[in-house]
Amino acid sequence: MTNTYANAAGLDGTACIVTGAAQGIGRGIVQALTERGAAVLLVDHNAETLEATVKGLEGRRVASLLSDIRRAGEAERIVAAAVEAFGRLDVLVNNAIATRAAGPFTQHSDDDYDLVFETGPRATFRLMKAAFPHLAASGRGSVVNLGSSAGTEGQAGWATYAAAKEAVRGLSKVAATEWGAANVRVNVVCPFANSEGAQLWERFDPDGFNAALAKVPMRRIGDTRSDIGALVAFLAGDDATYITGQTIMIDGGWGMHRI
Repeated sequence: MTNTYANAAGLDGTACIVTGAAQGIGRGIVQALTERGAAVLLVDHNAETLEATVKGLEGRRVASLLSDIRRAGEAERIVAAAVEAFGRLDVLVNNAIATRAAGPFTQHSDDDYDLVFETGPRATFRLMKAAFPHLAASGRGSVVNLGSSAGTEGQAGWATYAAAKEAVRGLSKVAATEWGAANVRVNVVCPFANSEGAQLWERFDPDGFNAALAKVPMRRIGDTRSDIGALVAFLAGDDATYITGQTIMIDGGWGMHRI
């Protein structure tokens, strides 16, 4: 699906950070932001994939940073890199998270829990704190965090991942409440999209994937750029200046009763 944007320069002068930016939903978000004129720092832990994604954005204003967001001090380093590259920071998109395969609740280990919480809510918490002074200084700061239906619905098999994603939503609501007076907005999006992860799901568990797809009223999976990325770009821009503290399901209607 190809979308024509009504305002292709709507994010001119906007500087953004996107974590987990090298592939999947993160890459789609970067594509949508840069198509509208935003400058974006792409942050990822996979050097080869990150380099390939940056090459695919030739002609757009981007920078990249290889980072393991679990490490102490990385949040400050990421924010500093964006400010150095672009002179400001207006938007933070916390997309990155790592998790292991799904399984019964009692089979999730402490290591599984630590992995998803270190890369998800802890990294999100640190990045939000490090970014806040710059977002407030911009006068129109926006944070978009990634949630999941695994948490809003309580999907079987995803205990630690669901817990981490709901922790991100909790952080987001508190920050939205506290930061509104500084004109910094904080929202959560919960996508269902054709990322590499979804493609693997379809390949190795076609029955489960098709059962999920059958629950989507629109009968299709979302596109990482034109569906997910476009909404994140909207939330990043000036057309969404009165939207904060919200969880928005970008899933073709699947999640309308699950928040």
